[in-house]
Order: sequence, then structure tokens, then C-alpha cells
Amino acid sequence: MSRLPFYLIVALLLAAGIGLSVHRHVQFEVPWTPGELRQVWEIEAQVNFRAEGGPVKVNMALPSTQRGFRLLTEHTASPGYGLSYLEEDGVRRALWSTREAAGSQQLYYSAQILAAPQARGNEVPAPRPDPSVAWEPPYDTAASEVIERAWSRSADAFTFARELIRDFGDERQGENARLLLTQFDRVPLLVRLLNQADVPAREVSGLLLEHGRRRQTLTSWIQVHDGDQSALFDPSTGTQGRPDNLLLWEAAGQAVLEVEGGTNSRVTFSMLSRNQPAAAAVRSQLAEDAGTLLNFSIHSLPLEEQALFQTILLIPIGALVVVILRVLVGIKTSGTFMPVLIALAFIQTTLVTGLVGFLLVVAVGLVIRNYLSYLNLLLVARVTAVIITVIAIISLFSVLAFRFGLNAGLQITFFPMIILSWTIERMSILWEEEGPKEVLIQGGGSLLTAVLAYLAMNNPWVRHITFNFLGVQLILMALILMLGNYTGYRLLELRRFKPVTED
Repeated sequence: MSRLPFYLIVALLLAAGIGLSVHRHVQFEVPWTPGELRQVWEIEAQVNFRAEGGPVKVNMALPSTQRGFRLLTEHTASPGYGLSYLEEDGVRRALWSTREAAGSQQLYYSAQILAAPQARGNEVPAPRPDPSVAWEPPYDTAASEVIERAWSRSADAFTFARELIRDFGDERQGENARLLLTQFDRVPLLVRLLNQADVPAREVSGLLLEHGRRRQTLTSWIQVHDGDQSALFDPSTGTQGRPDNLLLWEAAGQAVLEVEGGTNSRVTFSMLSRNQPAAAAVRSQLAEDAGTLLNFSIHSLPLEEQALFQTILLIPIGALVVVILRVLVGIKTSGTFMPVLIALAFIQTTLVTGLVGFLLVVAVGLVIRNYLSYLNLLLVARVTAVIITVIAIISLFSVLAFRFGLNAGLQITFFPMIILSWTIERMSILWEEEGPKEVLIQGGGSLLTAVLAYLAMNNPWVRHITFNFLGVQLILMALILMLGNYTGYRLLELRRFKPVTED
């Protein structure tokens, strides 16, 4: 029979598991290792204005997820005002409104921004330049000469913008530039000249992020488009490029703040930077995007279910340990996957407490089960009696531990009682049929396997990977399928060949 379908299934599982895991790391920035820290900015915008006693409408630009930054959460504080969020072509704005307001007014907007180098946002469409710009004499002649001079020393839209901006700097500023600056502000003037030269450009507003700064204002930048590409320019120096700490607050060339029914409006910003675990920093993003096809996220579930799945997803790791030890090493255990359930109990009780409790319960249970064997009970009744006995033993040990102040002993209740009962039953029958040596071999193998499974399942890296990357479950399935295809000797079986090597 051809093994090709088997190998195709294994390859498909591996490819799908690795692909899903890499996709979550790249697209949603879920870290590979636990304990990674991410920089999160707490930004507060304070809007101040004086209301005139009538209806008021306040329209303010809002940040969005963009290159280098991801918006996590946002909140507002505006007593007495209605609030709505508007979005069009990737441009977000907040609109506050009220029927009547008088005197000094303060509105607050706060946002959590994650520094995410791999984040990307929706690009705002490039503006349409209007070459037919009307100038009054003598500014029309000065504008034409400034454009012609910069155009002759440039090769494309970006180099033209850089040369044009430098011509308005202190070092290269000519008479035409000085004449234009007497009538127009620098940034709107540069955008107007760029549009006259048929170069798409707009004025955008950004916030330079610095830890602990208060009462900061937005800075103006010039965004120039050349086909599908765009670049930011510093209007004072002509430097091309976007600083790493620049958050574009308004990127559509619109007003940052518009107030109807008020005067003396202004907006200031305060900011703080802090580091927090990467998993917590991206948790809200994972929950929001949980409905997408390639993001099967446990984070979309309620916290109680998340805690449950965090333990359930560890079971395949313990099962893999059991498969390796039984198939490759040849360790005998009492029950196929009983060690995995005991390892889960160890996670709840801690290893030392779990080992002591397991040995006590099984030892006392074997003594009582030995007495039950003389009663010649049917199997179902005998196992039921063992279950009740195990419950009584655990209850007795818990009470005694509490009486003696051993709080760790109370955690013995986490043991799976049905599994313990069947373990006692199987060991008792094995004692009668094979003797105490075989009981020690299988009991010791079960404990050794449970301890190794516990160490693997309780590892922080393993817990992090299995909980955050569900594609790992497909990889584990592929590995178990490959191990299930193994037909060679087990390591413990090689002892039979020791006399051959001695000869």
C-alpha cells in the first residue's frame, strides 16, 4: 500500500500549522516568547474653547492605526456633550455636540497607542493637485520663478519637493522666496507651490512622542505623492523621511480642530510611555480581529473559558511526551494516557505535593482493594467501591492536612478520582497476575512519564506557544502521526543485544 497519502497529510498539517503560527506572529505581532515587552503610549488630548451660550459642535481629527503604530483603545470625557465617531476613506474624526454651552469648556480624548513596527494602516488617497492657482501680482511672477528654479535641479516629485523647501530655508532663501513669505505662511505656501507644479501634496499634522511631555502641540509636515509612493518632508529643513516617534494625528489635509459656537479654541497633548507585556498589549487587537479567517483566537472568548482552554491546550504536549516515551523509549505505564491526567493534577498541586499525595492515595487504596478481592465482588461493584474508597481517602487526608496546618495537602482534591480508582484496580489485578515487580515497573513508569509530561506542560514557553498559536496543535498532530509510523526497536529493548556486544 502506498504511503504517499500519509506523507501528504503529514506535510499538509506541518505546512498549515507553521503557516498559521507565522501569520499570527507577523500580522498580529503575537510574540514567540513569553515576557516580551512592548512600548505603549498613553496620549491625552485636551480641547479648550469658550462657548458663546448657544449650540456647540466640536469636530476633531483622531489618530488611527498606521505605519509603526497601532491604536489599542480610546476614551473620551465630555460631560453634557453627545459624541459620535465619523470615518470616511480611512480618516477618523470625533464630533461633540450640545444644545447649549457657555463659558470655558474642556473636552478630553485619550488613546492607547502601541508602538508596532510591523503595523500598517489604510492609506489616505492622494490629493488632486490644481495647477491653475491664482496669484496676485507680483506674487505670481515670484511663484513661477521659484518653481522653475527648483524644477531644474530635480529629477522627480520627491527631489523637487526637497529643493523647493530648501529654497525657502535661511541659507538659500532668495528675494522671490522672501517676498512670498511676507504674504503667506510657510507650510500652506509650499503645498500651494507643489500643487501648482502638478505635484500632489498636502499638509498633515503629527505629534512627536516624548515621554512625560505636557501641553504639546501638533507639528506640520508636508506629504508628497509620486505615483503609488508617498514621503514626508520637514517644511523647515526639507529633510525627507518620517521620524520613528512621529504619530500622524491628521493625515488628510483637513483642519485638526473645528469649533462652531465657540471661540479661542485650541488642543494640547500630554503623553506618557510605559512598557507592558506584549501579550497584553495585543490582546484587544486579537479579540477585535477574531472573526477573520486566519485568526482563530482564544482571546475572543470570555476570560473564564480562556483560562479553561489554557489548560486544555496543554494536553497534546503531554500526549506527545507519552507517545515518545512509549513508542521510542519503551516505558510501560499503567493506562495509556493516565500520566497526562496526573500531570494536569501536578500543575494544580505543584510537583512535590502531587507526588506525595498520589503515592499515599494509591498505597492506601491498594491495601483496601486487597481486602475487597476476598469478597468476590463483580467488576462494576468492585470498581465503584474503590471509587468511594478513593473519595474517602482524599477527604480524610484533606481534613488531616488542615488540622495539622499543611495547606498544601488540601490541593490533593485536584486529582482525577475516577482515574485514580481505575489505576488502583489495574495495579491490584497486575499484582495478582504478574507480581509486585511488574507493579513497580508500570507504577514507576507512570510516575516518571507524569513528571516529564508535567515539566513539559508547565514550561512558560510551552504554555505561551500553545495558548497563543493554535497552529501548534496541527504541528503536534503531524509529529504524533510520524511517531505512530515508527516500527523500529525501542531504546529499552536494546538491552537484549548487550550479550552480543560483549562477545
